[in-house]
Amino acid sequence: MSALAAMSPRPKGVVVRSGKANGFIAGADIKEFTKIRSPEEGFTLVRAGQQVLDQLEALPMPSVAALHGFVLGGGLELAMACTYRVAADDGRLSLGLPEVMLGIHPGFGGTVRSVRLMGVRRALELMLKGKPVKGARALAVGLIDALVPPEDLGACAKQLLQRLPPPRTPPFVDKLLNLGPVRPFLARRIAAALRSKVARRHYPAPYALLDLWQRYGAAGPASYDAEARSISALMCSPTSRNLVRVFLLQDRLKALAGKTASSPACPHLHVIGAGVMGGDVAAWAALRGITVTLQDRTAALVAPALERAQAHFRRRLQDPAAAAAALARLRPDVDGVGVRNADVVFEAIVENAEAKRALYARLEPQMKPGAILATNTSSIEIETLAGQLADPARLVGIHFFNPVAQMQLVEIVSGAATSPATAQRALLFTRQLDKLPLPCRSAPGFVVNRILMPYINEATFALDGGVPIAVIDASGKGFGMPMGPLELADWVGLDVCLNVGQVLAQAFQRPVPPVLTRLVGEEKLGRKSGEGFYVWRDDKPLRHASAQAPPEDLEDRLILPMLNEAVAALREGVIGDADLLDAGVVFATGFAPFRGGPLQYARDRGIGEITRRLRELQQRYGERFRPDSHWDALR
Repeated sequence: MSALAAMSPRPKGVVVRSGKANGFIAGADIKEFTKIRSPEEGFTLVRAGQQVLDQLEALPMPSVAALHGFVLGGGLELAMACTYRVAADDGRLSLGLPEVMLGIHPGFGGTVRSVRLMGVRRALELMLKGKPVKGARALAVGLIDALVPPEDLGACAKQLLQRLPPPRTPPFVDKLLNLGPVRPFLARRIAAALRSKVARRHYPAPYALLDLWQRYGAAGPASYDAEARSISALMCSPTSRNLVRVFLLQDRLKALAGKTASSPACPHLHVIGAGVMGGDVAAWAALRGITVTLQDRTAALVAPALERAQAHFRRRLQDPAAAAAALARLRPDVDGVGVRNADVVFEAIVENAEAKRALYARLEPQMKPGAILATNTSSIEIETLAGQLADPARLVGIHFFNPVAQMQLVEIVSGAATSPATAQRALLFTRQLDKLPLPCRSAPGFVVNRILMPYINEATFALDGGVPIAVIDASGKGFGMPMGPLELADWVGLDVCLNVGQVLAQAFQRPVPPVLTRLVGEEKLGRKSGEGFYVWRDDKPLRHASAQAPPEDLEDRLILPMLNEAVAALREGVIGDADLLDAGVVFATGFAPFRGGPLQYARDRGIGEITRRLRELQQRYGERFRPDSHWDALR
């Protein structure tokens, strides 16, 4: 920067652009965060970064950031230090400050410059939500000065330097909201909205960000210094360490399939079973560009899935032509003609081993060589289903979680006879769908349901013991779970919970919760039937508050059985290692991400403390709390 400032003759302006094809700058190398050992060390590094951008902003000539593709984190902070910003409308443009997702906030002046540029309301929304904005929205909120076709990007930047229009400023009302006497009132409103979503003790970063703005109003040198000190402390917090861990685990899951081949793993998917799961998998695959044929016994059974898919495409794509193209890729196929040409035949029928085996006997002779047969079973072991196949090597579990559009994780379940090539193609297919694959071995409940069911079961035992539903679910959410266990059971479906529970009970000689059996017998299946543990209206549970204080051991009763089951699954080799297990449970169940996963939480709390507490609960409530023998291996 100093060389630019000292040039003679002085340039009329500076254009900052990237030579990378995928974007301007996608942010910092997250792995570097893990190397920062103390807030003091972090402060030194952050201040150095701030000073570079300060020099860019202070250049004695105007500057333009020419943006394309990803413009995230430090990349957007760099762009905001320029006088102007122009962007290529290339369909991939994405601008954002997602640092809050990693338990921190912008640190290279972003908390200051974003408010000056966009105004307090838009800047705080961008930083607190952490979600990027696309081109048209970025232009509307004042984040960029021009949005042009990619081929015009350079010319537009030069024109700005020739015209030198006045830099953008926030709306007048935002200038009023940024005044010192007004900031506390707005900060209280925003903090109240934050508390309804996240607790400060769990996720301190958004509150720290709000505190910075309230105190400094994005003004003066002190605001930059305070930003650097705040982010440096957050970087070394357990929350940030664990959120960075989860981010890196996500990258590991993405990499499990290896490099994507030049040709797609599955050009044609055939789905059998047009219920909620099968229909939604079919719709998601069509959305991702795959040709899909959808089969069920009658056209009337397929029709609701097509209607849901059409609504989903319209909502997600917004462009009518793109939505129509996605719908055209999803074809009803009552006669099952698509089986012959499909690369993946995906079965999502009733959870009954005999029915599935009978279906496979009809399917296998029709399938083309090399096609894989996938089952979405949530609990039946692959070996049980493969026994009568002529080629059991082609059968693999590809277990999605509901709702398909929202849940990132997919279990890839290999039976004893599943070939490595079949498992690898299942991994590639999952990545083609932009989902996260979790390879595991066929075993009762696989990984996720096996670990999740003790959480739900223990909640029912507490309910039978007189603890109110509201207290039980509040305890689960207080730990950091996205839902309490009983609301979760209603959401999944009590019939599904009972089915998985019976499989696990038979495998591990455990009791099936009587309340599940009773409610299913009364056809109270949860959300889908309108009543379960809760009464549901408009897809939401009717809640009843309780003034009763939770028992002191309730949180541990709910959470520690999950940890104990995770250790047992690791001991049995159901999954490759502890990190994969943590990743699976976080991305499939929402297990408190700021805790880094069940086994990371156990390490942070202390293995000795966990086993001691399990023994206490064992004495109080019975053998289901007996610590697994593998805990000692994790010390």
